[in-house]
Amino acid sequence: MNEEMNGVEVENHQEHAPEKIDYVFKVVVIGDSAVGKTQILSRFTKNEFCFDSKSTIGVEFQTRTVTIKNKVIKAQIWDTAGQERYRAVTSAYYRGALGAMLVYDITKRQSFDHVARWVEELRAHADNSIVIMLIGNKADLVDLRAIPTEDAVEFAEDQGLFFAETSALSGDNVDKAFFKLLDEIYGVLCKKSLECGNGKLNGADHATALKGSKIEVIAGPDLEIILVAGVQTCARLHA
Repeated sequence: MNEEMNGVEVENHQEHAPEKIDYVFKVVVIGDSAVGKTQILSRFTKNEFCFDSKSTIGVEFQTRTVTIKNKVIKAQIWDTAGQERYRAVTSAYYRGALGAMLVYDITKRQSFDHVARWVEELRAHADNSIVIMLIGNKADLVDLRAIPTEDAVEFAEDQGLFFAETSALSGDNVDKAFFKLLDEIYGVLCKKSLECGNGKLNGADHATALKGSKIEVIAGPDLEIILVAGVQTCARLHA
């Protein structure tokens, strides 16, 4: 059961340079300024970390193409500015997003306190079937931790989110979190396809499906992804 809920093993998803793209998934990365959104994205798309990174102005995006369940998926990931003055602009990019990474800094209490507002804003502007992954970044700064893992798990569980602690600096859990998000997006598409075939497509059904229960949490130096919600996936979207 744990293996099923822990879902995607990174080694099963290989980088691909295909001629044919099966799907393009739009993902937004949101959260307060200076929590490491750009660094997480850079680590995932280029396996890089920039020590003199500057704050994002407006919106930028990067891509990475991967294979998930024998489907070639191009992740188009939009990195949004966290400053208040850009909120009106960046919220427009939520439309059409299939997934979201909501990032806070585990060493900054304020960045976590603002998470609820980000969730509210995201759900106001995005599709109701969007898959949301809550990310506690900078998990390598163990001695500076201000937000206990348990607090984040409780919030994610209450909101029906997935959750992981990552370190953009070391790369811990970054790929794992993104692959899990993309896998769950694919699962939602599978579920929608089946429900459309049965005439049962309903946003409320998806919201119910996202509600999960807490499973094993491993934090500290032995960082592992933490998942607190699940969506049943399909092996294939088309016969």
